[in-house]
Amino acid sequence: MSETRIPKTEITGVLGAVAKRVSRKMLGDVPEQLEVMWHNKPVLMTMMGLSKKAKKWSECDENLKAFAHMATMALIGCRFCLDLGYFMANHDGLDVKKAREVPGWRESVVFTPLERDVMEYAEAMSQTPPTVTDELSARLLKSLGAPALLELTAYITLANMAARMNIAIGPFESQGFAAACGLRPLTEPSRSATGVASQS
Repeated sequence: MSETRIPKTEITGVLGAVAKRVSRKMLGDVPEQLEVMWHNKPVLMTMMGLSKKAKKWSECDENLKAFAHMATMALIGCRFCLDLGYFMANHDGLDVKKAREVPGWRESVVFTPLERDVMEYAEAMSQTPPTVTDELSARLLKSLGAPALLELTAYITLANMAARMNIAIGPFESQGFAAACGLRPLTEPSRSATGVASQS
């Protein structure tokens, strides 16, 4: 376990026992983030609530959102998030073969043109400042339609929020969730549109 910028605290009480039990059931372990976020349970519950509500969105294909989520995490450099995203893709029955290729999507041959556009969009949104182009947006609008593109955009926004918060309060290393369930290692990260290698 790594040292974090905001120190961890003991997860206590009935609510804490439930949180740890649910975490171990879903992930096999208690994420380090929970030990840090426990300092401020209203913030924790709000963040978890946003994530839970986003899971109910249904206009955009789940694989596309998973690839966008992982592309965002790879670009920003949240190792924990990338590992968890890969684990959750497997847990949710998504395309794990493609999911493991996301960090190197620019060199990979497994993705369709639409999937590549989605990951390019995720990276463009995640740059500072964002580098989204009219051309890319137009292609996605034509392929997905307005409702799905709005959902994808919001999903990438939430991924940015989570990844940047984890890096700021952590940083958190991978806890090996994917490896623990026998998934093959993620590919090496590719170079982003700016030519800077992202960290996985």
